[in-house]
Amino acid sequence: ELAIKEVSDSGALLGGSKVTSVRGDTTCTDSAAATAATRKILEGYPPLNVLRMMARAPASFEPLVKFAMSILLESEFNARKREIAVLRVAHVTKSEYEWTHHVTVGKQVGLNEDEIARIAVDGPVTALDEEGNLLCRVADEISRDVRLSDEALGAIVGRYGERQATELILCCCYFNMLSRFLESTRVELEDGLELERASDGTRELFDAS
Repeated sequence: ELAIKEVSDSGALLGGSKVTSVRGDTTCTDSAAATAATRKILEGYPPLNVLRMMARAPASFEPLVKFAMSILLESEFNARKREIAVLRVAHVTKSEYEWTHHVTVGKQVGLNEDEIARIAVDGPVTALDEEGNLLCRVADEISRDVRLSDEALGAIVGRYGERQATELILCCCYFNMLSRFLESTRVELEDGLELERASDGTRELFDAS
């Protein structure tokens, strides 16, 4: 709850959206009660289509949101570096919803348009700095090969230590799961958001309103 308050006060989540902590009813045992409890929790979050879709699985909704918050708000791993990996996962898995929202988050934590464009390439990312290229390699291997190579694993453990390397791997795994959920359930972008594809293949978020 403290982490949720801190991120709401900072205005750094999805364009300044506020998150309200709401305790779920853990005594729910029937479908109707579970659905009502989920609706109550959902009211405390921004009106995102991904959350509305997740809420259709009431038993999993709150644990999934807490899992996401643990990665985005409570991890020791640097947020800017995290977003490089997240954007690469979104690009490799072709999740436009995930890409679009995390372009916004990436810019909020310091990524510029040129860096974002260099992430959205086919084939290995080689145009970032050494660390950025490594982060994209990790995202690629987890997304495409499932098992991270010994070389990449050794590189991130040596650079970040066991805890933050594990957090990076868990982050890539979570956003792979999320992109598959988004694509399989056909979650659409919220009204007013569109994905523009430039002629060179790069992608940019813009407000269509």
